[in-house]
Amino acid sequence: MKFRKSFFIQLILLLLFSVSVYSQSDTIITPYNVVKIKSVGEVSLSPDGKLIAYTVIVPRDVNDEPGFSYRELYVMNSDGTNQRPFVTGKVSVGNISFSPDGKLIVFTGRFDQDKATQVYAIPVDGGEKYKLFEWSESIQQFKFSPDGKIIYFTAQNPVPEKVRNLTRKGFNQIIYEEDWQHINLYKYDLEKKKSEQITSDCTVFDFVVSNNGKYIAAAIAPRNLVDDSYMFKRIHLIDLTTNKKELLIDNPGKLGNFEFSPDDKYLVFNSAVDIYDPASSSMYVVEVPNKGKKFSDLRNYSDKFEGTVNWVGWKDSQTLLFTAEEGVYLPLSEQKLTDKSRKLVTPANTVIRRVIYDKNSGNYILVLNKFNHPNEIYLFTKKGEFKRLTNVNPWLDKVKFARQEEVRYNARDGLEITGVLIYPLNYEEGKRYPLIVNVHGGPEAADQNGWVTSYGSWGQMAAARGYFVFMPNYRASNGRGVEFSKMGQKDLGGKEFDDVIDGIDYLINKGLVDKERVGIGGGSYGGYFSAWGATKYSDRFAAAVMFVGISNQISKRGTTDIPYEDYYVHWRIWSWEDFDLVWDRSPLKYATNCKTPMLILHGKDDPRVSVTQSMEMYRALKILNQAPVRLIIYPGEGHGNARTQSRLDFAIRTMEWFDFYVKDKNSFDKIPDKYVDYKVE
Repeated sequence: MKFRKSFFIQLILLLLFSVSVYSQSDTIITPYNVVKIKSVGEVSLSPDGKLIAYTVIVPRDVNDEPGFSYRELYVMNSDGTNQRPFVTGKVSVGNISFSPDGKLIVFTGRFDQDKATQVYAIPVDGGEKYKLFEWSESIQQFKFSPDGKIIYFTAQNPVPEKVRNLTRKGFNQIIYEEDWQHINLYKYDLEKKKSEQITSDCTVFDFVVSNNGKYIAAAIAPRNLVDDSYMFKRIHLIDLTTNKKELLIDNPGKLGNFEFSPDDKYLVFNSAVDIYDPASSSMYVVEVPNKGKKFSDLRNYSDKFEGTVNWVGWKDSQTLLFTAEEGVYLPLSEQKLTDKSRKLVTPANTVIRRVIYDKNSGNYILVLNKFNHPNEIYLFTKKGEFKRLTNVNPWLDKVKFARQEEVRYNARDGLEITGVLIYPLNYEEGKRYPLIVNVHGGPEAADQNGWVTSYGSWGQMAAARGYFVFMPNYRASNGRGVEFSKMGQKDLGGKEFDDVIDGIDYLINKGLVDKERVGIGGGSYGGYFSAWGATKYSDRFAAAVMFVGISNQISKRGTTDIPYEDYYVHWRIWSWEDFDLVWDRSPLKYATNCKTPMLILHGKDDPRVSVTQSMEMYRALKILNQAPVRLIIYPGEGHGNARTQSRLDFAIRTMEWFDFYVKDKNSFDKIPDKYVDYKVE
């Protein structure tokens, strides 16, 4: 492509303007401030209900050494008063809980000279943290016995010393999908200072201890592989007097969380209805111990429920609690064991991420988000009143946010589709605007009408720059029941993508969107849809952003770390059973049709969708030379960017791509500068 001298002058002015926009005071969401947004992580309530411990996820400063976000520990009174830092700075605190007597806050972390993640404690009235015991491998999870004398924990088997020695000498060959160690369950007696291994021939991905201390319920799989963690976890019961384990229930497919009832007679669990269910969508209850019932004998409390259950718990021994994705919301519900239907606890239009029921007061401690604030802690009283307890991003209170709302429309076959629509910040009625279609991944996910803005989800950041942002929950998404979530199976890119196109046409026909200025972008399955739109439906899109996306379904299925998940909940066939169909649903097949400028971005170390997927698409489009294409590879990143620098680059680079080809409608003989002019000290 040839460039005119005047274009370079225009480009410099464009970059200088963009820097001035990014660096203005925090009155709008920009790429620079979106990567510094903090969020509440874990939350724990003291046994007497008087204290709340919580973590705050703190992104590293862009000038800091590259790495993951920090996780700091804070404590406050349960009414939100007396908030105080306990462990802060360049730390990563996890698995927070109170000791059963309420005197200690206990957590995992790696500090000072630790070679592995350990269990630490700190008194609730303050003081120095200290290690409860030493372990050779990183501790992944831990739980106390009810009397507080024993800690149960999981850790990976140590790599044999012989293998370590050979690795140090350069014999570091990788035996693919065989170089793994089981995650075992252990116990440590705090009084006797003695440890004991409980499991040995399986991998324990999750576990809970019964309230009477007699049992552990554990999510156990045959191997410590990602696919096993997705598809093959089954609930086992471990008798803690004998350490004997047995299958409690042969739950099929995906498994979510599970909890003992307060009287330990039952276990509620969040499970798929069958092996083909794309999510752990439903709620079941099994007796403890199980008296011979099969999974098919259990009542599905979510049967005919138009939603996707994603967390289950107990209010009391006869009352279940659960949260579920319902359209674009995620409220809290309760249901008696004998009742036929649920009762909403919170308003239907809430987006809740964590729930703690305080039996002392009858109130709830909730982590929820709204369109203008990411996750914060709220008190929800038994009178139905909300009180926000934290404000980890006080600067957001001064930010101007665009109108954001649920949108509903009918697909071409009459099926109702929901989604989230964000208006341009200074929207003027009667004027048509450019549109970014921001497609979620999965496809077994859904966008809620809450906080939807991040480095990889443009949301309010794009609205501040004058775009409509449309986030469709197309068929195959969560939030509309199992039948809806299965509608995309064996039809990838078919009717589910029609739903996206129909949503765009709905907005055009309403007079909101300029049909000549529509961009599409997303990550993972959203990246697949972006490539699909830019190739097969190229005439519909002025630009595309493909992030960790799929270009060739044939080669993707042979390089992913979740082949069985891909088979059971997406394709229902192996590639060799219908090679033509799998190839037909590959954007690469339609590369010759691509006239859409495409920005492709990928983590170099992505195990889910290999970086070669982006390389295949880039190479085809580069050779065809029909439209601008650029490939950005992020070293050290996987299936999504974890480092601030990579996130900032993504946010700026993708916004400039959309500005250049969608908002400003530059012709194909121009392309943005390959280097981003970061405003970094």
